Amino acid sequence: MIEKGRTDQIIEQLIDSVENGQNVPFAPGKVSVNKEETIRLLRELENIVQGELKIYREVNDRKGKILTEAKKEAEEIIRAGEEKKKQLVAEDEITKQAQAQAADILSDAKKKSSEMKKAANGYVTDLMKRADETLTDLTNEIRKTRQDIQAQKKD
Repeated sequence: MIEKGRTDQIIEQLIDSVENGQNVPFAPGKVSVNKEETIRLLRELENIVQGELKIYREVNDRKGKILTEAKKEAEEIIRAGEEKKKQLVAEDEITKQAQAQAADILSDAKKKSSEMKKAANGYVTDLMKRADETLTDLTNEIRKTRQDIQAQKKD
């Protein structure tokens, strides 16, 4: 997932660049930084953020696929249960027993379907939560760095 260590390094390098930049003559509070190095670091940070956004989108897409697959499987289980119910009911001598078994199968199928959907939703929710937290942390770090750079400019 996130290259947290590298992100921290880049932000620290940007801050150091501003803090240790050469003062600009006749411009108090302004410093000169290496443009190429600063742009390179910002591009690298941008690539990390774009990578995280891609992962976030993939997780979101995967959530839809998982839910669709879980629904199809649940429907198949229910269909199989209903077929089994019809088959058992068709046999005259065990009709009552067949109905009870079919109801149990259908109940189990619905329970399994519910459990599968719940598990799939939990998995996807966890992935989305982690991706959201990661993106929020990264966004906050970028905003703080930007504010620090702007504050350095004003000084």
